[in-house]
Amino acid sequence: MISLQDVQAAAKRIEGAVLRSPFLRADGLSRLTGAEIYLKYDHLQATGAFKERGAANRIALLTPEERAAGVIAMSAGNHAQAVARHSQRAGIKATIVMPVHTPSTKVTRTASWGAKVVLFGETLAEAAAHAHELAQKEGLFFIHPYDDPAVMAGQGTMALEMLEDVPDLDAMVIATGGGGLVSGCATVARALRPQMEVFGVEVENYSAFAQVLAGKPIHVGGPTVAEGIAVRDIGLNPLEVLRALNVEVLVVSEHAVESAIALLVESAKQVAEGAGAAALAAVLSFPERFRGKKVGVTLCGANIDARILANTLMRNLLRDGRLLRVVVEMPDRPGMLAEVATRIGALGGNIIEVSHHRLFSSPSVQDAQLEVMIEARDAAHGAAIEASLAEVFTLRRI
Repeated sequence: MISLQDVQAAAKRIEGAVLRSPFLRADGLSRLTGAEIYLKYDHLQATGAFKERGAANRIALLTPEERAAGVIAMSAGNHAQAVARHSQRAGIKATIVMPVHTPSTKVTRTASWGAKVVLFGETLAEAAAHAHELAQKEGLFFIHPYDDPAVMAGQGTMALEMLEDVPDLDAMVIATGGGGLVSGCATVARALRPQMEVFGVEVENYSAFAQVLAGKPIHVGGPTVAEGIAVRDIGLNPLEVLRALNVEVLVVSEHAVESAIALLVESAKQVAEGAGAAALAAVLSFPERFRGKKVGVTLCGANIDARILANTLMRNLLRDGRLLRVVVEMPDRPGMLAEVATRIGALGGNIIEVSHHRLFSSPSVQDAQLEVMIEARDAAHGAAIEASLAEVFTLRRI
């Protein structure tokens, strides 16, 4: 168990090495959720994630012998960059082991901080095992991403800043992977504002803490946009803290995380990775838990591949009904394509993409099929466009 004093000491130790990030009210999100939402902008750290706090504190505590030997870490990306950056600042050699499918942006940025990057394993667990082997073989000091009291204390400095800026928070919602951040923040919250609710947040495919706290065996795995919190082997030290402090862990869906990423872009004008948006996803998924309350939400990482971000935004537009994909079956005669375009345009729809099929897809040689992607203002607007087309043509959505 770490203490408030451990976190306060860490805050002094890392002052100047880590950004004291803003903690600001998000008006658009507050109106949408019915809660008073404050975002902790820790994605503005130099490496794009909160992990710098724990890494800076752990590295500051290394002995001269450990500094001379060098350090090693395993990570899906954010802890990797944090260890690489603060090792470089301290003049320490760093080796980072990352799973082979880590997003390329995280691999590239980790290497840019001067670390030696080793890609190994399909999962964090496999990468961790290899990192421990290299640590023993090469005599390197292993910096755990979450199961280390010094790392936990460093991460907890985020909650110190949040409560300094907004002392009367009713709830704090924290993305949860291995548990370093949530345990550090919960320690601070329970000490300074005992009546405040503290929630961890996991995704469905990796809900290890929620399963363990419910007395169930751990079953995790599968794809997730929140790879930064896709953890099987949770921290034993963080688990002890969560149990002792009675922290509840909420579980959110992939769709909720994708929606939160899109909402942060559109409403808060902020880019977040999946793990970074998970806390907001919980507020969206459990509105009754937060409505009418003053809620601190961690925006803890922004290292998302541009392609994944683009695909997430497009998928969200489709789910919201702001993009329509329809097949229009129509007679193959002059003027039909113009009729489709006229009806869409008359209602203010925008044709994004169109594909005209005659030879193979149409049910009759006298017919043609038109695949159209249409931009609409919202779901109701899209339904009006579809209704107009259906007055003349056979229509089906794809």
